[in-house]
Amino acid sequence: MDLGIKGKVALVAASSKGIGKAIAAALADEGVNLSIFSRSEDDIERTASEIRTRFPVDVFASAADVTSKEQIDRVIEDTVKTLGGIDILINNAGGPPFGFFEDFESPDWQNALELNLLSGIHMAKKVVPLMKKQNWGRIVNITSIAVKQPIDGLMLSNTSRAGLIGFSKTLSNELAKYNILVNNICPGRIYTDRIKALAEKRAAQSGIEYEKAIEEMEKDIPLQRIGTPEELAALACFLASEKASYMTGTTIQVDGGLLRGLF
Repeated sequence: MDLGIKGKVALVAASSKGIGKAIAAALADEGVNLSIFSRSEDDIERTASEIRTRFPVDVFASAADVTSKEQIDRVIEDTVKTLGGIDILINNAGGPPFGFFEDFESPDWQNALELNLLSGIHMAKKVVPLMKKQNWGRIVNITSIAVKQPIDGLMLSNTSRAGLIGFSKTLSNELAKYNILVNNICPGRIYTDRIKALAEKRAAQSGIEYEKAIEEMEKDIPLQRIGTPEELAALACFLASEKASYMTGTTIQVDGGLLRGLF
């Protein structure tokens, strides 16, 4: 199926590996030119090289931290100069540390908000004027199932990511008249470095092997397995496309059925 986005330009945050990398590759497969960035210059250049080898698209790679306003401004300005604009924004970032309420002090809260809420707001602030001029845009925020069902031990993530959902829903209403669509994806247990770290932590705490910890994490998923970044990327690519032209303000989980609620 042709998603109708060949030749458009996507800015994909935190895209050197995991979910961000998979989304970048899926967009490239649809003929979308890419601006990708992550904190590690070596990692992002390696990913850019892989994508260029696999797909006939332009790839602009940068080293930048999503929590740095100055660095993000530079990436966006350089993207416009190099690729001619930004049609699609994929807001993606890693998660804050594991822990409970009494484990954290004010700087921890500020860092989490910068990472999972304010970074997305700032990127949207910079790209929305570009999208309004062309009367077309797609913003896809990668959050977590924690926004629908808080997860024990993820106090910082539960709180900061929920704020992004409120922002996105409000923004989607404001931007609909400009044909700019804003949607959210909530990953469940997707096989990324974060899931690996969680499994390692559980294995150490319980005195079991890593493989056993993974099996324990799969037991309460109806599909009985952890998802892949590529499975989530398929939805992100759709939401970034012309085919999702009547979808905005939605929050969709990709979790193998893990959440049992109706909404």
